[in-house]
This record gives sequence, structure tokens and C-alpha cells, in this order.
Amino acid sequence: MEKIPFNKPYLTGKENEYMQQVLASGSFAGNGAFSRRCAAWLEEKTGCKKAVLVPSGTAALEMMMLLANIGPGDEVILPSFTFSSTANAIVLRGATPVFVDIREDTLNLDESLVEAAITPRTKAILPVHYAGVACEMDTILAMAEKHNLLVLEDAAQGILASYKGRPLGTLGQMGALSFHETKNIHCGEGGALLINDPALVERAEILMEKGTDRSKFFRGEIDKYSWVDMGSSYLINEITAAFLWAQLQEAEQIIQERLSLWNQYHRELEPLEQKGTLRRPIIPEGCQHNGHIYYVLFQNQEARNSAMDCLKSQGIHAVFHYIPLDSAEGGRRFGGGGSQNLPVTEDVSARLLRLPLFCGLAKTFEMASLLK
Repeated sequence: MEKIPFNKPYLTGKENEYMQQVLASGSFAGNGAFSRRCAAWLEEKTGCKKAVLVPSGTAALEMMMLLANIGPGDEVILPSFTFSSTANAIVLRGATPVFVDIREDTLNLDESLVEAAITPRTKAILPVHYAGVACEMDTILAMAEKHNLLVLEDAAQGILASYKGRPLGTLGQMGALSFHETKNIHCGEGGALLINDPALVERAEILMEKGTDRSKFFRGEIDKYSWVDMGSSYLINEITAAFLWAQLQEAEQIIQERLSLWNQYHRELEPLEQKGTLRRPIIPEGCQHNGHIYYVLFQNQEARNSAMDCLKSQGIHAVFHYIPLDSAEGGRRFGGGGSQNLPVTEDVSARLLRLPLFCGLAKTFEMASLLK
């Protein structure tokens, strides 16, 4: 019987009240009062030029590629150690994902390998901030400027995390956040696109409104709206926005609790790291993470699987993470260019184990004794 799940979506207690307000209003579509509050909160906390609430982090990535004019013939550099949505957003535009290996310490895109993967077809670099820990963005941004490339951040796991004091998702031209129920702040399914380049704001409004200038019409700037560009239905509905608003109001407290649990894991597992049983996460100086994931790396896949089975026998649900995209069927079909030899990615994927971490896990179990 499972005593401790891997994840338990947190509720603040205000979600139902706010959703009932929407139901009473009789207006359920997007761009309502709760949507505007959530967007304003994101803009204030991150400093982005515009925050667009969307139905998922996946939708945020797809809208990002549209705004960046990624298309057939283009290449986008990204890590293979990420979720399929990161690469799918590129593939759906007819472009090619170019996979690069990750760093051994943070499991983020290895910035020292990016330049070798740049070709005349490269349009953008897509760093993924794994576990809410920032990539080495100074180097990536400098490389992008040198080669006239866009930097599009996958900050799905990175809300309220930062790099040298700058919020993740705001260092490149655009950044994507996720509010999936597995994330620190959630609304079941949801996301946000953070737009940092002012030149992209007007077109973003058109893309999210099915390619129409409807936003201008509602502001009274035009007397009718019509189809002016490509687009899709990227608006989040107002009931979901009401749920999200309850979460955002307590975002700092939620993340502080997660960080407290993360730090307790880190203390309790230090003796096992000293014995060589496992390796704990490494957080570089200048990176403020948000307690999204606590993972450990075992010496090999057999040791990882044995630990996972041991925890399962105790009723504790721990899980591994990404199967490298470059070696998956989709990666072999759609990927191209770059190095097809990604030794760190392959090694880490086989040895990594994620431990339960969620608000309400008031006291971490004695993990060290269970993993001996």
C-alpha cells in the first residue's frame, strides 16, 4: 500500500471560493478578471514585458516558436534530457531539434558544447532549467549575441527561481512556465508565456486570439476586429485562472515549504553521499532554485532500481525521469545535426531517482536509513 505518493497537488483552500465567483458571474471564457490578476502578478514578480496565460506549458512553448518565426529549415539547439514538449514545439513548426549533452553537475544544457552545434541554419538556443536550477545563462546569452540567435527559455519548472538575481524565463527573448499539477504552483493544467522583448507583445496578443486583433477591439482601439495573422486558441479559461490565482497568492509560502523539505533531504542524505552510495544535487553559486525536485544519482542503473524497489516496499513512491529524447523513437525520427553521442545524458538518465516532495509532507521520512 502506498503511504507516501511521489506528488500530491497542494490546495490553498481558496480555489473553490474563487471558482464559485466565476460561476456566479456567468462569464467563463478567457481574459476575465482572474486571468488579468494572474498575468499582472507574473509581470510584477518577474519583470517581463507581458505574461500570457495559456492552457499548458506545452502551449507556451508552441506559442513561443510561432512568435520566434521558427519554421522549416531552421534548427534549434536544446538538451536531450527534457520532456517531449520541448522538442515537439520545434517539430510542429517544421524545424529540427538539435540535441546537445548536459552538464554533470546541474544536468542542464552544457554551454561549452553549444557553439560546436551551431550551423548556418541555427535560429535559437533553448535552455531548459532542470529542477528549477538555472542554466549558465551568461555564457549562453553571450554566445547567442555573437551568432545572432534567439534565446528561448524552457522554465517550466522554474517559477520564482532565479539566475544571479534575474527570474528564470526573463533572460532570453521569451520564457515558458508550466502550472501542471506536478509543478510547485499549479491549476491542474496551465502555463504562461513570459515575453521579454517589447517588439513581440503586439503579435502575441494576435496569436493568442486565434490570429485576430480582438484585443485591440476590446480596448477600443479599433471599431471591429478581423483575422490578421496566424494564431490559435491559447487563452486559459476563467475557471482555471481563478484556481491559479489562489495558488499565486501563496506562491512564496509554497516555495518556502518546498525549500525547507528540499534542505532536509539534503542534510539527511549527506552521510550516504560521503559513503559514495549516491550523489546529491549541486546548486551553483548565483542560482536560487525553488525546491521543485529533489533527486539523487546512484552509482549505476542497478543500484538506482534497487533503491526504487526498496522504497516501493516501504510504501514510498520514488520515480526516475526523462528517457533521453535523442534515443527515443521521436528523436530518431525528427532530430538532426549536433552530436549524436550524449554520454552524460545517457548516464544520468539511467542513474537518477526523484524522491517525493510536496507541500504537506510535513516531516521527511528517514531517507538515509531506507537507502542503506
